[in-house]
Amino acid sequence: MKILVTGKNGQLGRELQRLCPVEYELIGLSREELDITDRSTVESVVEKYRPNLIINAAAYTAVDKAEKEQDLAFSVNAIGASNLAEVCKRLSIRLIHISTDFVFDGKKSSPYLVTNKLNPLGVYGASKAEAEVAVQNVLPEAVIVRTAWVYSAHGNNFVSTMLRLMSDRKILGVVADQIGTPTWTGTLAKVLFILAEQNSVKGIFHCTDLGVASWYDFAVAIFEESKKFGLIPSDKELSIDAIRTEDYPTPAERPAYSVLDKSRLINELEVELPHWRESLRQALSLKSQ
Repeated sequence: MKILVTGKNGQLGRELQRLCPVEYELIGLSREELDITDRSTVESVVEKYRPNLIINAAAYTAVDKAEKEQDLAFSVNAIGASNLAEVCKRLSIRLIHISTDFVFDGKKSSPYLVTNKLNPLGVYGASKAEAEVAVQNVLPEAVIVRTAWVYSAHGNNFVSTMLRLMSDRKILGVVADQIGTPTWTGTLAKVLFILAEQNSVKGIFHCTDLGVASWYDFAVAIFEESKKFGLIPSDKELSIDAIRTEDYPTPAERPAYSVLDKSRLINELEVELPHWRESLRQALSLKSQ
């Protein structure tokens, strides 16, 4: 199978390249190599490689900047996804599109089902919601995978930010009233390769690690686990304080609750997902090497 991955330099793109099974041919393309916002470029590049499957890992993910860069966010996330879906339809290529918990408003108190109504709070979420609608309208047989709170062993993410701040500070305030599930790119990449093998599946799946946490819980776990891998000195003392969202205002509003229900993935594909803390250990182990 020949798989084309957009956004090869992003966290997920790098993980897909690292974990790609030997029996697959993976073609990773950067934004410079494939600008998904340009329909003619998408046509010519996809024609050139003629993959069996495209995994769209390219996205505009700067949640706060999106509030000011609305056109750019919609261009990459919505128009880009639509361009890929249209070309995949014309050339009979399968498409797996990556989406996000930000398509929901976070007002539920139980895990979001794949069938729940979209109601994004900000520009980023709205652009990803529009992408989902476009992909499903153009290519009903596409697979959409929603994920949340994504991080990897490398690159800029919550884990790397926490490690940097924890090294420099003695007191750290972290939001405790936003609830979700940290998700390692390693987990997500493995699930995407399982989906790649399932030619007949379509529609929406939710994929995160298991368990529930606040950003505060996640930060405490990062501090505790990082000491075991020598990423933070074992004698480092740090006070991690739980703060409210209103104490840390951001340009974009975040969902207060964004736990995703993974039952379709677990039941239909018999996927075994790890707990988020187990995945954190694996990511930190990689980071320490």
